[in-house]
Amino acid sequence: MPESGRKTFGANEKYTGLKHFTKAFGWSVQGFRTTFTGESAFRHELFLAVFLVPLGVILGDNGVERALLIGSVLLVLVVELLNTSIESAVDRIGLEHNTLSGRAKDTGSAAVFLSCFIVITTWCCVIFG
Repeated sequence: MPESGRKTFGANEKYTGLKHFTKAFGWSVQGFRTTFTGESAFRHELFLAVFLVPLGVILGDNGVERALLIGSVLLVLVVELLNTSIESAVDRIGLEHNTLSGRAKDTGSAAVFLSCFIVITTWCCVIFG
């Protein structure tokens, strides 16, 4: 069984309908769980989201503002999950220094940084604009 504890299936095994939905939901929960336990940055961002999402509901004057405030925070979590998947795939390939591996990891980190900048910009525009 793979490191994650999840059973892997052959390339030809496909799920449809409700079974596909339940399998995909389970894999998503597993992704959240492994990222939460293995990535301190994700835990920090999730901690901030626990406070910022309700604050966005309170501070937003209408649905659009609430969606911008909350969506920008959730964007950081999405990008962090993607960055973690990139880092995991690169580490799976090999831990020795490689220029392309470093570039992939640095680019993922830059994406997280940019998503954090989007949060700051969005919140400042909505609150002070």
